[in-house]
Amino acid sequence: MSLKGRRAFITGSFQGIGLGIATAMAREGASIVLHGLADAETVAKAQKQVMDAGAAAVESHVSDLRDVNATEELIAKILANGPVDILCNNAGIQHTATIEEMPREKWNDIIAINLTSFFDTMRLLLPQMKERGYGRVINTASVHGLVASAAKAPYVSAKHGVVGLTKVAALEYASVGSSQSGGVTINAICPGWVETALIEPQIQARVDKHNGDRVAGIADLLSEKQPSRRMSTPDEIGQLAVFLCSHAAHNITGAAIPVDGGWTVQ
Repeated sequence: MSLKGRRAFITGSFQGIGLGIATAMAREGASIVLHGLADAETVAKAQKQVMDAGAAAVESHVSDLRDVNATEELIAKILANGPVDILCNNAGIQHTATIEEMPREKWNDIIAINLTSFFDTMRLLLPQMKERGYGRVINTASVHGLVASAAKAPYVSAKHGVVGLTKVAALEYASVGSSQSGGVTINAICPGWVETALIEPQIQARVDKHNGDRVAGIADLLSEKQPSRRMSTPDEIGQLAVFLCSHAAHNITGAAIPVDGGWTVQ
């Protein structure tokens, strides 16, 4: 169990990519701190999935990352139960509209959750990683942290910001620790299409168009952007996150790693 004895805090982890990361880390024996905004049933289901995967322990916290005071209280509560070795910033929301039609409050919310909350958790948790000489920050950015799409101004701006924030933090902490302790690394994962409940309606629309053929429907959906025409799964993103936590990855820092089937190399 490569993460036995490690404690991982994953924001936005009651479903989707965040839960995929939490589950992959649980399989490696980590203690898991789940977080998000969800009802009791969703929280309980996520906790069971993580425990069944092999987590050493699991705890859950519900909080709104737009509220900096609430975030500071959340981190204090988490640290009261023990140090955090791994921080996975994954929480995110989306709203599509052109710039001239984008509601100002949507801009505020998307920037607050998709970018500013990443800064807040990092500034609060990186110092205690530095003290121990080991820490991993894995920021879920997006292919849209590397390239743009129309009608997604706040989302693309936030994700580009996450990539920039990741690079700055990586430079600031690059010399911490040693190869023996594992150092403190900060990286971003930039997924393209990932098969989650969030995009299931889009998938189903294309499946219906292809008379129930799911593979053909997904290929059609991805054909404009992702050359592989295959989606990733949350578990695959989780397995990459696990690798970034390993000793072998002690010199990988400041990277923005695309998992996009060739999208950004076109």
